[in-house]
Amino acid sequence: MTVDPASVAAAFAVALLLFLVFFLTVTTFNLVVALRQRADKAWANVEVVLQQRHDQLPNLVNAARGLMGFEQAVLEEVTRQRARWSRDDAPPVQAAASDGTSAAVRTLIATVEAYPDISSQESVLELQGQIERLEEMIADRRELYNDTVYRYNTTIRQVPGNLLAPILGWRPRHFFAAKPEDRERPEVSLTPR
Repeated sequence: MTVDPASVAAAFAVALLLFLVFFLTVTTFNLVVALRQRADKAWANVEVVLQQRHDQLPNLVNAARGLMGFEQAVLEEVTRQRARWSRDDAPPVQAAASDGTSAAVRTLIATVEAYPDISSQESVLELQGQIERLEEMIADRRELYNDTVYRYNTTIRQVPGNLLAPILGWRPRHFFAAKPEDRERPEVSLTPR
């Protein structure tokens, strides 16, 4: 029995091609799984800080409430925005609630800073510092989450990920992005309302 060199070469080429396809599929699958896990972890880290801010806001509002009787609208807006956030909501809904809360907190902090009597109160200063630290942590963790989502979305949109995505049900994830109106500076009036 003679072995035809052309058929051996063809069989080797087919085997090599199948191995290459298998290798790329497994490598891409593992990469996407790892990126999904990182995105989930990054979002969980964002949720931790959002929960901390959610827990601290009533303390700041209560500390400022007695000192800011004439700025009740600012305090009510912080309370209303805080109530919108729920840990059980999907990330895009949580992100929208967080954006609204951040805007309300910025307005509250700007209002507090506009009144020396309030901003000099030690309890308000301490709580304001804690809230500002939490806002910075949210921004940092938001950036990490968005970077991970960017890498995940890019991976499933490039070859071979884009070929596997429809088969394996991989869908792009939403960024934790600020709405255009949340990028504007809050307006603060220095006159009593």
